[in-house]
Amino acid sequence: MKKMGDMLLRRQAFSEIVMGNTAIVRAMVEAGTRVVSSYPGSPTPEIAMAIQSIPKSDRPFYFEFSTNEKVATELAYGAAVNGHLSTVFFKSVGLNVAADTFVQLSLVNIIGGMVVVLGDDPGANSSQNEQDNRHYAHMSYTPVLEPADPAEVYRFYLEAARLSRMHRMPVILRLTTHVCHAKERVAFGSWNPVQPDDTPLFDPANGPYIPLTTQAIAMKRAALAKLEQVRQRAEETKLNRFVDNGNRLRGVITMGLPFLSLMDALDGADVKPDILKLAYVHPLPRKEIVRFLSSHREIKVLEELDDLVENQIKAMAFDLQLPVKIVGKVQPEDWIGEYTPDKVHQVLSATWPDMLQPAPTRRAEDPAPYRPPQMCPGCGHRSAFHAIKQALAPTDITVADIGCHTLGFLPPYEMGQLLMCMGASTAMASGLRLFNTSRKVVAFMGDSTFFHAALPGIINALFNRHPITLILMENGTTAMTGHQDNPSSGKNFNAATDKISIRQVLEGLGVKHISEVDTYQQAKLAERVTEALAIDEFSAVIARHPCMLKFTREQRKNPAYQQKHVTIDQKVCERIHTCIETFGCPSFTRDTKGNVTINTDLCIGDGSCIQTCPTQAILPAGKKGIGGDA
Repeated sequence: MKKMGDMLLRRQAFSEIVMGNTAIVRAMVEAGTRVVSSYPGSPTPEIAMAIQSIPKSDRPFYFEFSTNEKVATELAYGAAVNGHLSTVFFKSVGLNVAADTFVQLSLVNIIGGMVVVLGDDPGANSSQNEQDNRHYAHMSYTPVLEPADPAEVYRFYLEAARLSRMHRMPVILRLTTHVCHAKERVAFGSWNPVQPDDTPLFDPANGPYIPLTTQAIAMKRAALAKLEQVRQRAEETKLNRFVDNGNRLRGVITMGLPFLSLMDALDGADVKPDILKLAYVHPLPRKEIVRFLSSHREIKVLEELDDLVENQIKAMAFDLQLPVKIVGKVQPEDWIGEYTPDKVHQVLSATWPDMLQPAPTRRAEDPAPYRPPQMCPGCGHRSAFHAIKQALAPTDITVADIGCHTLGFLPPYEMGQLLMCMGASTAMASGLRLFNTSRKVVAFMGDSTFFHAALPGIINALFNRHPITLILMENGTTAMTGHQDNPSSGKNFNAATDKISIRQVLEGLGVKHISEVDTYQQAKLAERVTEALAIDEFSAVIARHPCMLKFTREQRKNPAYQQKHVTIDQKVCERIHTCIETFGCPSFTRDTKGNVTINTDLCIGDGSCIQTCPTQAILPAGKKGIGGDA
């Protein structure tokens, strides 16, 4: 069996079918990257999985999960100004967290080079919005390369690393969800490792590194000059592609995933437009684009999300008074969602109906049953919500945060009536408590989020004496994005010595009212929440239980592992359906007659459901009912 870690360190040139998120790690190795940092978030976690497939002792660079994206960016920047090629990667909205630092990076002299890998999310597949981070690039004078497939991810990273070292500035490699997760055979180069020279090279003379008022304007001028130098490289690079279909009437300018969707949509068309595919989306290769505009009468600009490239191209044509018609986004839906082949076909047929007919209407089929997202069987958050709901009044306000527990807003729990971003729940809850003496306010938060961005809000609540209740859902991992470590879990998960205790942090901040309960102890948890709500000060309840998905995966590695499941004593069951309608574990199945059975493929036998049954009809794994077999 092939091992990913061995493949990524192969010395000779080779080709392999890999994801975009894997191809980029091989590029890091070949480029001589020395420091990589991240905070986990889809669509980028598989980059870390590929890195971690390389034994730490063999890894040619340092890697860490930092406490949040801002810290990860600052760590990579610190390494880069010390002479080391560095990379930081995170998801789209992670750049919002890192922005305070990120927007200054192009102002300073990054001698080692720094690549910022962004996992943008058109279609909001796993994010609270589908923001277009090219706006940040324009605001911060940072170059952007945008690959279309895993092979380009590999080549474009190498280009980004060269570019960053050459101009001593950050470079964004903008990936999108489909590019991260697509698979393709990629031809990799050889790797001849050399002993790195890790001599610290930081020197204030390479600066200034203090972007304050007396230096900021000169630093901005330098950033703009570097950006113009990058534009010259964008004009000359062979990474741009021209697809000559012999059509001097019509052309399409595009980039990234929309290019592949365009090629798919045009498959079989009798007449095809010429295509200019851009590698650099900021700064744009102006001369290359002007040549394309000058040789065609109509141009369609095809880009996902916002119309940044479109507006720049229109400005070029206007300034040069070029006699070309430029069509960009027209309908509101053109600004929304991924540019899949179906969508590109729809957009292009609306632009040039004589070239591409609308797709035929498909025969209506029965829609697939609705499958809402839900917490895993045995999830401690389910037990927590089931218990906590019993302690709350219908008028109490619950504030959600980011994590698996965010799913608590769905029925039957309906916990978390508003949500913003990581770490925001405590401050929002504090605002909801102002001028409010009749409704209690409860904020939920996970352990990774606690360390990521929540501490300022908690400190603010303490300093300003906001009487809210914080429920910390601690499961010992960053579960939603793939079980990455965090300060609460420790680097080795099970080693108590390297964990940072949430309780000790809260005590150090001065929180006086703290209780800790395993979420499977539902009655005790409900009691502790009731007590916390009665306190007219900031209070915290740590609702703790290991992530059972991670736990069972580790258990299955044992050859002797046998899956267990609870059973239902049908002679005792009174069809009250608390297990389904209130507790809501997906392991329970109800038929048309109201009978409840166990889906043994899903049930893990944890028994958290047993205490929820009012007739005690749910039996532990292996136990028989009053009539014999349950």
